[in-house]
Amino acid sequence: MKRIVTILIVLLMTTLSASSQSARFKEAIEIINSNYIDTINIDRLVDNAILKTMLELDPHSNFIPADQVAATNESLGSSFEGIGIEYLMIDDTLTVQTVVTDGPSDSAGILPGDKFIRADGQNIAGVAMPTTAMQKLLRGKKGTKIRIDLLRRGVSDTLSFIITRDRIPVTSVDAAYVPEPGIIYVRLSRFAMQSPLELTKSIHGLSREYPKGVILDLRGNFGGYLHSAGMIANIFLSAGQLIFYTEGLNSPRRDYNARDNGLYPVGPLVVLVDENSASASEIVAGAVQDWDRGLIIGRRTFGKGVIQRPFKLSDGSQINLTVARYHTPSGRVIQAPYKEGKRDEYYRHQYSDRYESGEIFSKDSIKVDDSLEFNTLRLNRKIYGGGGIIPDLFVPRDTSGITPYYTDLVLRGHINSFINRYVDDHRAEFDPKIPFEEFYANFDLGDELLAGLIEHAREAGLEPNYEQIVLSNKLISTRLKALLARAIYGSTAYYRVINMESDLEFATAMEVIRRWEYY
Repeated sequence: MKRIVTILIVLLMTTLSASSQSARFKEAIEIINSNYIDTINIDRLVDNAILKTMLELDPHSNFIPADQVAATNESLGSSFEGIGIEYLMIDDTLTVQTVVTDGPSDSAGILPGDKFIRADGQNIAGVAMPTTAMQKLLRGKKGTKIRIDLLRRGVSDTLSFIITRDRIPVTSVDAAYVPEPGIIYVRLSRFAMQSPLELTKSIHGLSREYPKGVILDLRGNFGGYLHSAGMIANIFLSAGQLIFYTEGLNSPRRDYNARDNGLYPVGPLVVLVDENSASASEIVAGAVQDWDRGLIIGRRTFGKGVIQRPFKLSDGSQINLTVARYHTPSGRVIQAPYKEGKRDEYYRHQYSDRYESGEIFSKDSIKVDDSLEFNTLRLNRKIYGGGGIIPDLFVPRDTSGITPYYTDLVLRGHINSFINRYVDDHRAEFDPKIPFEEFYANFDLGDELLAGLIEHAREAGLEPNYEQIVLSNKLISTRLKALLARAIYGSTAYYRVINMESDLEFATAMEVIRRWEYY
């Protein structure tokens, strides 16, 4: 009884403390509003105060002003019209987060991380432009064009792109095809509302018979809806198996189990991951690994193992607050370590430090904490928590053939813009009714196409370096062929070319499935 009374007193004091701090903040705002020397935007002041508060918490909690909520949530919906990007406003600058596959920005060569500074000559960087105004500027009728000037990491000067607006369906399956009879490959770019249905339809549509193997490609998939992750993991699990559970200081444990036998609960399964696979991707990969259901191939995942709950405020703004950690079926927490209020340090560690430590190129460079050792649930294999999913089979990043000239071709968008112009000039020569296999086997890029790209880049200010062109010839040719295939056949054709020509992770996955009995 005494313990209960003590707890109640502590809770009451906590409540009173929070209430008094709220009153103090409200009092300060009222004093500013009534006495400040100049006119002040109180709404913006409060927004900034909330934003600064969120920055003092974990790296994933965030605040979304009222005029940005719709745009932020839109990318996981069904469709929208515009240029085909997901973005965040960082320091009052539009920063691209994701480029919708096959959308206008993708075709133009826009990349994640690009910072828009001008749109049709209007300065849009550092000017505190409301999101509604930004949306109005970027959107427009299908077929209309917009010129975007942007800054790109690794490029010193400003880059310019012309983007033709279009209707943008929000799909999450970027590619789905049968690389060999009975083996299904699906690349999933996000965990949106319709993703489980899309994936199910893809598997059903590609094979009337039970598949001989499935490759689920989650590389670059930064997550999405939690329930979609659970439903997709259920596709590969059996009824009753734990998929993950969540738990937090103010959130009691909640288990998420497979409701029934999935579409593909047994048989060879490979999940491809990399350093940009996060959150929902890690839920799926963690469940597959913990239950020894399949093999994880690639590089260590990002390490986002916390869950945000959206809280709507009275003015329509939204706080996405971290309320719980999620655990894989074995009990692992895969959230990478962080210090509250040190967001920049956290993201720097997740990206730059991996390169500097050599982890991207060698599994031996991955640091594990022996105190966070766990075991898989069927075969009792050693696995680790504390910072992402470590793959069962490590594949280093392949940097062979990458030269400064090739990097400039890609980062400056020269290959994309050249192919767009080339296809427009030669459209009559390409017949999408011709099977992709025939195109892939017979189409010869030839010296003329490569020479055209070199001249196109020269006209845009990139002088050729023929020694580096020779070293990068395979990469350049593959990218040209893949982009050309996408222009004719769609995004699946792009990944078919990339996978067959230069993808070590995909090649490893295929070999594993062919020799599944040895794994």
